[in-house]
Amino acid sequence: MEEDKPPVLSKQRCEVVCGVPTQVVCTAFSSHILVVVTQFGKMGTLVALEPSRVAADINRPLITTKVLLGPDEPLIHVFAKNLVSFVSQEAGNRAVLLAMAVKDKSMEGMKALRGVIQTCQVW
Repeated sequence: MEEDKPPVLSKQRCEVVCGVPTQVVCTAFSSHILVVVTQFGKMGTLVALEPSRVAADINRPLITTKVLLGPDEPLIHVFAKNLVSFVSQEAGNRAVLLAMAVKDKSMEGMKALRGVIQTCQVW
């Protein structure tokens, strides 16, 4: 292990997204990327996104979602995939843990949140 590299790399950002103060924290662990997106000051729903190892298209593996904590609703799965699947792809198809507590789950809000997550790139 390199001496000058911290064992855990983390970046955070606070921005107003669609009129709502939002905190984003991205942390890179050896096997996972943790992304926390909150507009309530708490972690909220925890979703695991796992890229499949076997996929027809090697460049874009199938990503499966599983709610670990919080309401297991179809919208949560769709929102989570759209919000952070790019993180998994850019990180060499690593698994992503997403903790989210957001007020606005609109397409506009999700795109704005994706932009904030991109500024916290640790992968």
